[in-house]
Amino acid sequence: MRLSTKGRYAVMAMVDLAKQQAVNEDGDRAVSLAEIAARQEISLSYLEQLFARLRRHDLVKSARGPGGGYRLARAAADTSVADIVLAVDEPLRATRCSGRGSPRGCMIAGARCITHDLWEEMGRQIHSYLSSVSLADVLSGRLRPDGQTAEAA
Repeated sequence: MRLSTKGRYAVMAMVDLAKQQAVNEDGDRAVSLAEIAARQEISLSYLEQLFARLRRHDLVKSARGPGGGYRLARAAADTSVADIVLAVDEPLRATRCSGRGSPRGCMIAGARCITHDLWEEMGRQIHSYLSSVSLADVLSGRLRPDGQTAEAA
């Protein structure tokens, strides 16, 4: 399964936002999308589209005016990667069949392909994993397979 640019960029931007809030002394300064765009090398107009969706899903709060920008709507530890990916309308599906629960499969006659259950379960596993990973986990480096944090390596 391939995660699209939309989902990857949204996660990159949210991790950047969480990091900036963590290193900011008061933790309450809004971060501009222009700053995130420059650090992550993502188009500003693309980020604006993504953050509009993230705001609609209550993952970020916006502040207008001088010093305006975005803040996380909840703690980094309470924001999962799956929440972010789903907020930007990226379904975590690995099959080419119709949506979940649909009896229509991907074959010409509407049957499900022989490997349908394999790919559907893989999609569930990916969703489960991304649901278990928070922004705080990504920032702390707790994702390394050897269990070491990024600082210890």
